[in-house]
Amino acid sequence: MDFSFTSEQRSIRDAIQRVCEPFDARYWLERDSRGGFPDDFHGAIARDGWLGIAMPEHYGGAGLGITEAAIMMQTVSESGAGFSGASAIHMNIFGLNPVVVFGSEEQKARWLPPLIRGVEKACFAVTEPNVGLNTTRIETTARRAGDHYVLNGRKIWISTAQVAERMLVLARTTPLAECRKPTEGLSLFYTRLDRDRVEVREIEKMGRSAVDSNMLFIEDLAIPVSDRIGEEGRGFEYILHGMNPERILIAAEAVGLGRVALRRAVDYANERIVFDRPIGQNQAIQHPLAACWMELEAANLMVFKAAALYDAGEPCGAEANAAKYLAAEACYRACEQAMLTLGGMGYAKEYHVERYLREAMVPRLAPVSPHLILCFIAEKVLGLPRSY
Repeated sequence: MDFSFTSEQRSIRDAIQRVCEPFDARYWLERDSRGGFPDDFHGAIARDGWLGIAMPEHYGGAGLGITEAAIMMQTVSESGAGFSGASAIHMNIFGLNPVVVFGSEEQKARWLPPLIRGVEKACFAVTEPNVGLNTTRIETTARRAGDHYVLNGRKIWISTAQVAERMLVLARTTPLAECRKPTEGLSLFYTRLDRDRVEVREIEKMGRSAVDSNMLFIEDLAIPVSDRIGEEGRGFEYILHGMNPERILIAAEAVGLGRVALRRAVDYANERIVFDRPIGQNQAIQHPLAACWMELEAANLMVFKAAALYDAGEPCGAEANAAKYLAAEACYRACEQAMLTLGGMGYAKEYHVERYLREAMVPRLAPVSPHLILCFIAEKVLGLPRSY
């Protein structure tokens, strides 16, 4: 068993660090204060070809695995970009996995190259206001009308919809009452986000201001049949293929954010002199920071165990969910401890850790709650009765 990265994987980390260098803490502080999508950062990642890291080489991607994608996303977050930077490119890495796996050759040739080159951005439109995590109960409908579908419904917490040209959207094509089981009758589409038919309303939120979150109101949006991925009614099955990679990448990003917060706390503890000694000499400062390091490293092991299993084609649902849970909790504690270590200065924006603490809520809340992960592990791993 080898826990080290290959030379190629280490070179990926080094290359991403170089891309991130011009986008320093001051850049992300300004983005957090002003808002607005970080187009220059997104463009820099695209120019070096990294948006297609886990997409087929035939369409302009690098053809690498989720392990390499996790290394990339963790490096972005750990650079100080946190979830502001990671979320700006996150959808590109995992979101079109259903297209890669289930799309036709024509669809891949039409959709993947523009995304990889960065000339198109996409959003992931699944979550709805009335159903939350109970995806099989979504209310958005797509009615077949000849050579197209007519889509109506609402979606919520849709990131990057302010700037996206396309959306990956899940809708019910067969009424639930006519299906043998709730997972049937859902279809998946990748189509243009027509703003004449889709109202995109931004949600003001406590953090990650550089990347918008939105409510979508969809009215009579015409979607060509050629924009449907795979067979009608099998969309839920298809979208499951993107869920484990998403959890792995979110977990990697959370570890990265926790690490940069910890690094700032340690630097401050070494420099801050109180009662004629650095505060880092006090065990009350040392011990919590040491515990944070251990928690982050333990979570990181689960991240890359899950990624290795996924890339090997092995089942990884338990590991991907556990990685997301452990990394999110370790990230939050590291960011909270960084704030406490800096004391009053931690509350000042110029020291950045208050931004990290606000962003640390993202992996705890999305894309699945910690409580549902615990339910999943209890049922699927421990064999306990289903509780929901």
